[in-house]
Parts: sequence; structure tokens; C-alpha cells
Amino acid sequence: MHVGWDWGNTVHAISVIADDGHEIAGWTCPHTEEGLTQTLTRLASFDRSGDLPVAIETTRGLVVDRLLAAGHPVVPIHPNAFNAARPRWGAARAKNDPGDAYKLADYLRTDGHRLRVLHPTEQATLDLQALVRARADQVATRVAATNQLAALLAEHHPGATVLFSRLDSEIALTFVDRYPTPTQAAGLAPAKMRDWLARQHYSGRTAPATLVGRLRAAARPASRLTDDIVTVIVRTQVALVRAIKTAIAVLDAQIAAAVATHPWAPLLAALPRVGTISLGQIIGEIGPVLERATSADHAAAETGVVPVTRASGKSHVVAFRYATNTRARQALTFWADNSRHASDWAQTIYAQARQAGKRHAHAVRILARAWLRVIYACWRDGVCYDPTTHAKTRQTHDLAA
Repeated sequence: MHVGWDWGNTVHAISVIADDGHEIAGWTCPHTEEGLTQTLTRLASFDRSGDLPVAIETTRGLVVDRLLAAGHPVVPIHPNAFNAARPRWGAARAKNDPGDAYKLADYLRTDGHRLRVLHPTEQATLDLQALVRARADQVATRVAATNQLAALLAEHHPGATVLFSRLDSEIALTFVDRYPTPTQAAGLAPAKMRDWLARQHYSGRTAPATLVGRLRAAARPASRLTDDIVTVIVRTQVALVRAIKTAIAVLDAQIAAAVATHPWAPLLAALPRVGTISLGQIIGEIGPVLERATSADHAAAETGVVPVTRASGKSHVVAFRYATNTRARQALTFWADNSRHASDWAQTIYAQARQAGKRHAHAVRILARAWLRVIYACWRDGVCYDPTTHAKTRQTHDLAA
């Protein structure tokens, strides 16, 4: 038997079919604890959970977690692939939830041997993945909040945006919080600026007189808002940026603790320019891919560091791979780009790609694919990465070639 699960936010549709395609049962399930419990109990009445695979159009979420916990083999089906298969059930491409549940089950019945089964990610890796994804979300939020602060200052206090290199740095936020309007900053002379910088333990090399010169040379705002209102909205935005930075710092500490105890961390800790956060991202995002990958090429395709070929007749196109795990690709390419500044081998691969006419992003993906082969070998064999061994292996390979 096979199960199709058309999931939704409030109601799910479930269909159970026999091996000949005949529907044995079909029902809807409310997205409540009672509804999910009753559905899992009903599924258990048909067959042992381990022998009752479930097709569903997602790889994560509460329903997937509950199905995996119940012991069902979960077979994720990409919505694009499922949509492309709709004509086999009728040219009209009719769509409704109970019908989709049946079609998912039937798709699993006929094409299940081509589909991969979703295996639960190792707990330590799953926890680390959640941490690095939460951090990535907060970093994006910090960037948005900082941009909003920059927009406010550009309209009401342009001089504050040109003093320091980063607006979200602590010295810049402290200055804006202390002097949120041009009126409040008008009395700053070089001597007073010097004293204020000393109290903030300013470590920059820009002279106080230069900073004051930048402040006075900035364009005058033409805002019609009163200073009291500008002070409130600017300080509110500064508080928001600081709160997000605090949240990121908390996540950084948690990621460091999780990486320190992760069983796979020692394998990759010696990679060039891989800091604690990057190591956490590689394990958290690429680890689940490596757990199910059958080869380095398989892992490269899932992480999107290889192109996809579309050939038909006289048409032959090698294009960027959009359908992939974008978070894994971002984690891998971000570190790979950094690695070339500490590894001659990585820099050579990148430089050769650039000389061949590849753009920076493409060259970094080529380098990421090369590094993924190394990471996959370490992961597969349980051997820690050693730069010396890597160099000797490359020399042997070059001589053999």
C-alpha cells in the first residue's frame, strides 16, 4: 500500500491506495493534535508503519516530523515534478486536495523506485542547522534594520552616516544614540569629539578633527519634523539594531558550543579560513546532504555548485542550477571564497576559472565543488582534514596525470 498526503495549514487530505492503484481509503485531517493523532492511528491500522510509505510535497515541517517519528518512510516529491506529472491523470490538470492526495499516492506507487526516502537528520546536526539558520535570519534582519536606520539618518541627520565605516558598529550606534539630530551634534568641536571618543574607547585611526570636518561638511537636512520626533524615531531604530546584534551574539555563543561537541567537527576543523560560524554552517547545512549523498557528484548537485545540462535535438544548454538547497550553497560558497586567501591550491583553482572567462560567482562555485570533494572524502572515510596530506595527495595525482 501507498499513502499520499496533501498537506495544508489548517486541513490535510490523505489517501491510501493498494498496489493496483485502487483507493482503499481517503479522508481529511484537521491540523490539530487530535486530528493528527487519529490519522496516524488510522494509518497504523492498514499496515506496519515501516512498510507504509507516505508521499508529500515538502521535506520539513510538523507533519513530516510526526510521520518520521511514527516510523513511516517519508518520500518528498518536488511540487514542480508533481505538477509536470499531472497530465497522466487527465489533460485538464484538475486540482483539489483529495484528488491531489490520491495522485501523490499513485505517483509514489508507479515512480517510488526513482524517488529518495527522507531519512531523519542526526540530532546534533539538526540542532546545529536550526541555530545557523536562525542566525542567518537574524543577520538578514540586522541588515534590513541598519538600512532603515541609514535611510532615517540620510533624511534627518546626514552627517552621522559618514563618520564611521559601519553604521551598525557599536561606536556608530553610540554616536547616533547620543547625537540623534544635527542640532545636538552642532556643538561638537575637535576637543570635545576627542574626549567623547576616548570615553568610548575608540580604536579607529581617524583623527577627531577629521571626524568633525566630515560632520560639518555633510548636507543640511530639510526635514520639517521637530527634533523631539526625530530623536524618538532614530533612537528607537538604534535600539532595534542593538537588540538584533545581541540576539546574534547569543546565537554565536550557542553555535560555538554546538560545534565544540559535534562529532563531525574535528574532521573539518583544519580547513583553511573556516571559523566557528562557517564550520557550523558547513556541518549544519551540508551535513544532512552528505548523510544521504551516494557520491561527491550527488552532493555537488544537491548543494547547487554544479550547473544543470538541458539538451534536446540541436539545443544544448549548460545553465545555472536553480532547483537546489540554496542555504547549503550559500554556506559552502561563502567559506570557499574565504579559503582561497589561505590556500594556494584554492587560489589556483579560482584563478584558473577566472582566466577561463568565468565570473567571480561562477569561479567560486567551481572552487566550492573542488572543496566539496575533499569534504565528502573526509566525511565518508572519517578522516580529519590535514593540509599536509592534502598537498601530498595533490602532488601524487599531478604526477600520475
